[in-house]
Amino acid sequence: MRQSLGALALLLSLLGSGCASLSQAEHARSVAIAQAARSQVVACDQANACAEVSPLRALADTAMAQSTPTAPHHYALLLDRGEDALLARLNLIRAARRTVDLQTYIFDTDDSARMVLDALLAAARRGVRVRLLIDQLSAISNLDMLAALSGAHRNFALRIYNPTFNQAVPGYLDYAASVLCCFRRFNQRMHTKLLLVDGVVGIVGGRNYQDDYYDWDAEYNFRDRDVLIAGPEGADMARSFAQFWNAPRSIVAERLDDVGRVLLDKGVPTMPAEPFRRPDRVEDMDADASDPEVIDGRLVAHALPVGKVSYIADTPRKHRADDPETAAPSDSELGTLLRNAQDQILMQTPYLIMSDRARAFFKDLRKRPDPPQVVVSTNSLAATDNPIVYSVSAKYKRLYLRTLGFRLYEYKPFPQDPPVNYATMLPPGTLPDGSTPTASPAQDVRDTLIRTSMPGSRPFGMVDRDEQADRASRRARQKNRVDRRLQRTENRPSFLSKGPASDPLPLKRAGVRMGLHAKSIVIDDDIAVIGTHNFDPRSVDYNTEAVVVIPDRAFAQQLEASIRRDIAPENSWVIAPREKPPIVSGLNYSLDKISSALPLFDIWPWRYATSYEFMPSEQCPQPLQVNDPMFNTCYRSVGDFPEVSIGPKRLYARILIAFGAGLAPIL
Repeated sequence: MRQSLGALALLLSLLGSGCASLSQAEHARSVAIAQAARSQVVACDQANACAEVSPLRALADTAMAQSTPTAPHHYALLLDRGEDALLARLNLIRAARRTVDLQTYIFDTDDSARMVLDALLAAARRGVRVRLLIDQLSAISNLDMLAALSGAHRNFALRIYNPTFNQAVPGYLDYAASVLCCFRRFNQRMHTKLLLVDGVVGIVGGRNYQDDYYDWDAEYNFRDRDVLIAGPEGADMARSFAQFWNAPRSIVAERLDDVGRVLLDKGVPTMPAEPFRRPDRVEDMDADASDPEVIDGRLVAHALPVGKVSYIADTPRKHRADDPETAAPSDSELGTLLRNAQDQILMQTPYLIMSDRARAFFKDLRKRPDPPQVVVSTNSLAATDNPIVYSVSAKYKRLYLRTLGFRLYEYKPFPQDPPVNYATMLPPGTLPDGSTPTASPAQDVRDTLIRTSMPGSRPFGMVDRDEQADRASRRARQKNRVDRRLQRTENRPSFLSKGPASDPLPLKRAGVRMGLHAKSIVIDDDIAVIGTHNFDPRSVDYNTEAVVVIPDRAFAQQLEASIRRDIAPENSWVIAPREKPPIVSGLNYSLDKISSALPLFDIWPWRYATSYEFMPSEQCPQPLQVNDPMFNTCYRSVGDFPEVSIGPKRLYARILIAFGAGLAPIL
């Protein structure tokens, strides 16, 4: 059987790639072509590589000067706004004096990603050593661009992590072959995300390199979060990056078969010229990223001085080491932190699927005489980018609420008070009244949303479908959506993440929607955790992850305020037990309990819990907890899947809930 599957996998791979692997001689030739083409010219002869003056980079100098081996000093900057996160990255790369190391799960070729890529190449040309490591599953899919980067400059190096069949851009048949022949290895992805400059200032968090992580997508954007750390902990970040860079699974781009074929056929091509979709926005960001006053006002002014900081990262040996706690410390360290919680655990995760071990942990936690309160912020079906994951996790709501005692909030697709500026998402002339967005990138969107949310109006982009323009305009918008989905699919052809099957579901309203992607924890108002770990089985068993732990009360309270903003009534629905029907409540409760406990089949349609919307009034001036006697007076049920355009999608969701539980370990 194993031999048959192996033969089928080989056949699928050959069909997918269209030709056999390169020979050793051909690999040597392709490597030689890339090496010979690399420019040896360094544009700057200064010791600092002509780095731009940056008050953000200067935070690291101050922190290093203040630190001793026994008393480290750091600066921590919470990056909630997508545009600020992009601004910080560009500024730091331009301010780099010696090195830039970047590892990521997704690297696209759209406006934000191309700006970062251009900044990396510019840094290399002025004398900075640049290393770029991308997980193959979501790497740049333009082979000409990869070939061009492989021969760009002596100071620029590109490696691809865990390439399927030694290809940068495998086809779907290659993926199918990988599932058949080597399922576990194929699923072992580098989900770690780190930008490290000069070994002293790093950015860690949920954001990849694509417009929807920086509030630049006109249809769907992630509510994400990073943290910038300046100080001596950069040394641990550097050690972690070196482990991945030198790992056997990190392959130089020119040694991959498909990139090598381009080099053998064309030599090193010029970088593909891809025009920016929003050149006006790019121009503004480009200017701001080199303006010390902008950097000081938007970023440095909000950085907090903190003491000890811990960067906890899994190693590339996570999946085969004899000592898993050493090779994969993120899970065990998080478990220790949660186990020591006394009063409260505030957790935010985009994908609420828990392993058996995690469920057992929270069950034991609740058995304490005075257990800590557990508050969880996650996506609704309307907000999530991965409805498969949501549908599988939906069957466990009764477990989360009744057994584990969670207070559960689900993010709305059109939050009224997100930390974004809608004006930078939408092209000119796309406001409901046809006007052009004029809000500055630094302006808080709250005032604008309040003005446009008065009776008879809506926030940017939130327009009832019945109020859409004529059919021609609607068809044009639909074509744009299809084109964007196709582009995303080309860049992230994973069966388990992005793709047509896991695109956000159709909603009752059109507009720029958002979904959670932030991964954060606050413990007892004292300890903050921000990173890439989704606190789910995939993060534990398959992906490599990294988190930053900051045991500082001021920073922890800043992070808590950020998460509580996300769970406020204007931004999230409350998940609570539905009101019991007067006659068959006991029967429904019993059947739901039995059905949801089944390992695979979960066919009972009337669920224990549903979504509620807060209805403020004189009687209900403030949001309430679910167990408050006034809860059902102050909240109204909005259904199991609010905002989702029901129809066939309801059946789709029910089928996944019923039969998809077996997918939980790999989602």
